[in-house]
Amino acid sequence: MSLDSLKASLPEYAHDLRRNLTSVIGDSPLPAQRLWGTVLATAVAVRSPAVLRALEPEARARLSPAAYTAAKAAASVMAMNNVFFRTRHLLSDQEYGSLRPGLRMNVTRDPGVDRADFEFWALAVSALNGCGVCLDAHERALRRTDADRETVQEAFRIASVVHAAAVTLDAEAVLAS
Repeated sequence: MSLDSLKASLPEYAHDLRRNLTSVIGDSPLPAQRLWGTVLATAVAVRSPAVLRALEPEARARLSPAAYTAAKAAASVMAMNNVFFRTRHLLSDQEYGSLRPGLRMNVTRDPGVDRADFEFWALAVSALNGCGVCLDAHERALRRTDADRETVQEAFRIASVVHAAAVTLDAEAVLAS
């Protein structure tokens, strides 16, 4: 499977999505590790077997073993962090913000790859999971690495098209059964 097979599996009514997958992933200005790590992390985060099966082999082929593992780790740790920090932020009682989280997240300190790439992947997953606190934290970290807004925006562009592919394909699978 591949990006091309994912695009080919989309129904005709999703032709805009097919074109967006081409422009956002196929014609991306990002370096390969940042791009394919983001693709893999978001494919894991959207929880769609069809999307993960389509995109994982190409991501694995384009990433080093360390980057492949780190991208999956970004999806995993952000699945936890996004729920925890979003909930803590949304609660009316602000005292929760002063409590120690008590959750292990060591991979965020030493992801085994370039720190900016890991932050980029974490930002993309946080966009999918809707955690404003995490989005702000990862955007600030990326901006401190001199990433401009156009580059940062690529993270949530990728997240949005991977999410849309997942929604579309999963809906079509249900409707076909």
